[in-house]
Amino acid sequence: MPRRLIFVTAAAIGAFAAETAILHSDRLPDLTPSNWIGPKPAPMTGVASVIDGDTIEIHGQRIRFNGIDAPESKQYCDDAKGFEYPCGRRSAEALDSFLAASRPVACIFVTWDRYHRFVGDCRRADGASVAAWMVEHGQALDWPRYSNGAYAPQQVEAKAARLGLWVGKFDAPWDWRASHGGGAAPSSQPLGIISRKLVAQSGGLSCEPRRYCSQISSCEDAQWYLHNCAWGRKLDRDGDGVACETLC
Repeated sequence: MPRRLIFVTAAAIGAFAAETAILHSDRLPDLTPSNWIGPKPAPMTGVASVIDGDTIEIHGQRIRFNGIDAPESKQYCDDAKGFEYPCGRRSAEALDSFLAASRPVACIFVTWDRYHRFVGDCRRADGASVAAWMVEHGQALDWPRYSNGAYAPQQVEAKAARLGLWVGKFDAPWDWRASHGGGAAPSSQPLGIISRKLVAQSGGLSCEPRRYCSQISSCEDAQWYLHNCAWGRKLDRDGDGVACETLC
């Protein structure tokens, strides 16, 4: 093949890759030959550590759920009363509880992303789709760019029932990332109850010792305990997202 033809072909491939990178820069799959040619990784099965609401780790390999997007670990949303709560951590905790109910989880490879995470379709031991459950319960959003609307029906149901994120107001995770640096790397360590004690302290409030509504002085404080403490949900007896309603 003439050298000029080889050069033109290589340039065309490079231009295509650059254009794709510009159009799909958000959590972009790696533009490497390993994503186009060669054998796919074998399915991964094991007990998962939760990184955030759309990422787990199995045997040291990060796995990103295909087709959905969950709030970032540091993201806050507004609840039904307009109070901020850590929706990113809430999403991760919901995922952790869901996976714990039927272990192990098995993930089938789809592609690699730019952080070299294995992007896959994952199911619990009982066959339940992890991505579908997260969207159905309002803990993540269908991501049409990558899902082709696969989880749109679950999202419609979650929104109608005002579940999870849909109970209040929130920024779509992709919009939140765009307004907070956009290209931030994923969390470096799994979410864990051990770290909750360290992060759940703010403005003089603390999760220790446990408090009851009779010991809380304001609606704002009650909402903080609800969304930041392991025992906080016990302050919301009717499950409507408002703690200690006599204070609110």
